[in-house]
Amino acid sequence: MPSNVKVRDLIRSIRAARTAADEREVITKECALIRTSFREEDNDARSRNVAKLLYIHMLGYPAHFGQLECLKLIASQKFNDKRMGYLGAMMLLDEKQDVHLLVTNCLKNDLNHTSQYVQGLALCTLGSICSAEMSRDLAGEVERLMKAGNSYIKKKACLCAVRVIRKVPELTEMFVSLTRSLMSDNNHGVQLTAIVLISEMCILSPDVVSHFRRYVPNLVRSLKSLIQAGYSPEHDVNGISDPFLQVHILRLLRLLGHKDMDSSETMNDLLAQVATNTETTKNVGNSVLYETVLTIMDIKSESGLRVLGINILGRFLLNNDKNIRYVALNTLLKTLNIDNSAVQRHRSTVLECLKDPDISIRRRAIELSFALVNTSNIRSMMKELIFFLENCDVEFKQYTASNIITVAEKFAPNKRWHIDTILKVLTTASLYVRDDLVSTLIQLISGTDTLHTYTVQQLFRAIQDDKTQQSLVQMASWCIGEYGELLLSTDLEEDEPLDVTESDVVALLDGILGSTLSSPVTKEYALTAVMKLTTRFTTCNDQIQLVINNYTTNTDVELQQRSVEYDAIFRKYEPLRPGLLERMPLISTDPSPADGAKELNGDASLSEITKLDTSTTGGQQQKESDSLFDLLGDGLPSAQTSPAPAVSGGSTSGGGLMDLLGDLDMGAGAAPVMPQQPVMSTGMSSGGGSSGLDDLLGLGGGPSTNDLMSAPAPQPPTSEFPTITAFEKNGLKINFSFGDVGSQGPGTFITKMTATNSQASTMENFLFQAAVPKTFKLQMQSPSGNTLASMNTGTVTQAMLVGNPNKEPVRMLLRISYTLNGQNVQEQGQVDSFPSQLWS
Repeated sequence: MPSNVKVRDLIRSIRAARTAADEREVITKECALIRTSFREEDNDARSRNVAKLLYIHMLGYPAHFGQLECLKLIASQKFNDKRMGYLGAMMLLDEKQDVHLLVTNCLKNDLNHTSQYVQGLALCTLGSICSAEMSRDLAGEVERLMKAGNSYIKKKACLCAVRVIRKVPELTEMFVSLTRSLMSDNNHGVQLTAIVLISEMCILSPDVVSHFRRYVPNLVRSLKSLIQAGYSPEHDVNGISDPFLQVHILRLLRLLGHKDMDSSETMNDLLAQVATNTETTKNVGNSVLYETVLTIMDIKSESGLRVLGINILGRFLLNNDKNIRYVALNTLLKTLNIDNSAVQRHRSTVLECLKDPDISIRRRAIELSFALVNTSNIRSMMKELIFFLENCDVEFKQYTASNIITVAEKFAPNKRWHIDTILKVLTTASLYVRDDLVSTLIQLISGTDTLHTYTVQQLFRAIQDDKTQQSLVQMASWCIGEYGELLLSTDLEEDEPLDVTESDVVALLDGILGSTLSSPVTKEYALTAVMKLTTRFTTCNDQIQLVINNYTTNTDVELQQRSVEYDAIFRKYEPLRPGLLERMPLISTDPSPADGAKELNGDASLSEITKLDTSTTGGQQQKESDSLFDLLGDGLPSAQTSPAPAVSGGSTSGGGLMDLLGDLDMGAGAAPVMPQQPVMSTGMSSGGGSSGLDDLLGLGGGPSTNDLMSAPAPQPPTSEFPTITAFEKNGLKINFSFGDVGSQGPGTFITKMTATNSQASTMENFLFQAAVPKTFKLQMQSPSGNTLASMNTGTVTQAMLVGNPNKEPVRMLLRISYTLNGQNVQEQGQVDSFPSQLWS
């Protein structure tokens, strides 16, 4: 029996359901009755049933069986039925539905209807669900309605045109000529929608920006009339005349004034007037001021105007509204590179935001605080940042600790201050310091000869008090092993010397080795330090040898192996022990600019999820990746992430067949746990000479493929060739540096890939893959890791040996994949800008 339940009664019964099962039972029963009513063609109840179906759809239950009923309602002559039909079409249909074609004819008829309300319904529906085909079919109708004399129709037609040009950008030219009259219409609604349409045109088709720049004086006059207009009850919102129109005019001025001096000069005075005269006690005025500041910062404005805009953001920081403070911090971070000195004036206010109870404000404030650090304020800023580190939430500690170390390295006024700062970070939050920073800190200490005594004694004091901070204990163990004799020194100018004996030092390291809190890596540091003390101390060798012997049967294979080897040095190689255990030489800094780039990016954010417009997932990723490797026309196969069997000596099974089929050489970035990157190549000969298969690959009398691929693992380049940027997108930057040309045979060179990440979020599962044409050979070494730290604070490197026997211009295809904020991203690119010196 068809349902006669009214919509309000259905809503009551659904809300009265006590459990999800009861709710499903009510909805299932009602949907069955609605289907029965549809089959019986009950025209009187159709509109009510569709209304109930829409409510069921809003609750998340399937309602697709009502699509055709919506079309029947649209075709009805009753306005109420037509309205319900169009509402159902907007909710239940999208551009992928087959019934979309049936809707087109109904829309075309209603766009030509005599009633403005029917036309309005059709325009709303077209603007919501139109596809590219529907846009092309009905664009002419939309253009005609934009010329209508009825303001109600014109503003709806403008908004519909926005959807049309988004779907089919080439239709933009159809509407350009209409915008001038619409922009000067007396009706504010028409003006607003026209400006929205123009803004969309400028975004989608940058070529039309120059056309609309001639309208900048008109826009300036319109905005000036709004801010000077008296009270108008029709447009007034909390004392601001039509703030919605003001905001959209400012956005359009921002688009038109970007990188254009003439347009910027035309609007400078008006922007200053808006910035100084807009009421700030209401949120409406703050929204207008915010858009004004964005416009000032994006155009070629005067320096005084930029300072005024930044001062407005500074006032926002003092506002009690958390949303306004958040917006101010976010905007100041983006404008820091435009006028750093003006933003620096609000440094104290930014630091106060670090104490805000709202976590999102603290997150933005800490990002901005690090971006504000420079040589002149490093001491004062570091005090505040370390205080924040001591008291902040756990989720901030790793970000804060890592960045304090980075900015201290960049702006430290002297070595003593630098080391003190690092020690403070390690004693406060060593658990949150990244492992790769330990080697950087050790390099700093080893290169500061005059502070070795001070540093090693400070570290000894620190681990006496707390052995749980793993990074601190590792660095202290290394320093004690290298400079242990300095612990007994009394030659200190300021601090009290340590009152310890050689036995106390060995006992402390033994305690670290035996602690359950020490990680395996920390124990390895401590064991090596104990062994090195045999040449630093003179009275503890028996005690040290006993400590080492205790670990020769340890269940940890690494500790056991080290202990056995150290014990062998005592027993078999005693004369060599002083030479083997002498101090480590000074660690040289890698000259690679990519490795040394650890600057903080003020534009990056700690938690912002970057939208990767071109990244895809799943099967579509694989399809796009595979198609990329055919760009060179060589039939390059896609790189595989699973390692192939390593090639050695003779040919592999099936290798000759793969060569005859034209298989190509390709290197794939393997997971960092692999000890050596498998060689993925074919055409191996079993001797030292070249084979017939080499000739097929065009190698001629050059070195055999086997000789090339069995060469020693490529080392980082040493000679100076121009470094090139191979890939840069969405914060990921990959540089290639080159060297050792011909060191592995004629036509060979080594390329070092260095990847950095300027985003505020860490890139995990980073995988770099490369492929070359079939006339080349490629061998890739294992990468240094698979995690790219945020804000350029870490790198991943990988060496590649490229064989170019024919000395042709080098081409290489890249595939990069990583995980960012839980989202899998895959990118592709092509590199053909290799220095010509590599093969000339």
